[in-house]
Amino acid sequence: MNHDSARAAGGRFLLRIEDIDAGRARKEHVAGIEEDLHWLGLDWDGPAVRQSERLPLYAEALERLKADGLVYPCFCTRADIQRSAAAPHGPEGPLYPGTCRGLTAPDLSHPHAWRLDLGKALARTGPLTWRDERAGLVEGRPDLLGDVVLARKDAPVSYHLAVTVDDAAQGVSLVVRGRDLFMSTHVHRLLQALLDLPTPRYHHHPLIVGPDGERLAKRHGALSLADLRAGGTDPAAILSAFRAGRAPLGFRLADA
Repeated sequence: MNHDSARAAGGRFLLRIEDIDAGRARKEHVAGIEEDLHWLGLDWDGPAVRQSERLPLYAEALERLKADGLVYPCFCTRADIQRSAAAPHGPEGPLYPGTCRGLTAPDLSHPHAWRLDLGKALARTGPLTWRDERAGLVEGRPDLLGDVVLARKDAPVSYHLAVTVDDAAQGVSLVVRGRDLFMSTHVHRLLQALLDLPTPRYHHHPLIVGPDGERLAKRHGALSLADLRAGGTDPAAILSAFRAGRAPLGFRLADA
């Protein structure tokens, strides 16, 4: 667990609220996260950092990439990409086919995202590697995700750029997160190289799934920590199971 790793190394355990999606971020959700952590006995160091309060930092990073000619405006919708016969497929679905990459005089008065020009970026950085505590030394393969979005039409920044900037700004040396974000780390490693940021170590752990092997989701009736707390579950039993490498209460750890 990242909390235990930080404490054992004499480091800090940080809480970051990734709330750049204004349509989904709600105060009650943030309060629930903090209540869950307190219930489990996992206290963090310093005030929680909210990405919605750090937009100027992300804008500065994006402007640097613009100045270096490494991003371009994209006016395509998801439907446009899905319909494109030229769209290659990656491990997470269709990749952007580069429709807007060569535009010479884009009209920025229309809604647009900003995409990373992967070819130009890789030409600048050359081969990259990063280290995962489960997978070992990993060859950087951002090409598997294509020209990713760094600033969305409906938000001034994407997850990729925000977490890369924040990890460096907060001095994060170990990133612990789910296996479902393993592929994203290829992009984050590339952004670190382009922005001259340090590269932390990573630990991508298996996801917790239900007895049926499906990912936990409220729409499927999965219990939340708040439900367990209200039902009188002992939080020490939950922590003990995870520290022993097991999922508690009939849940399972998904295969890597």
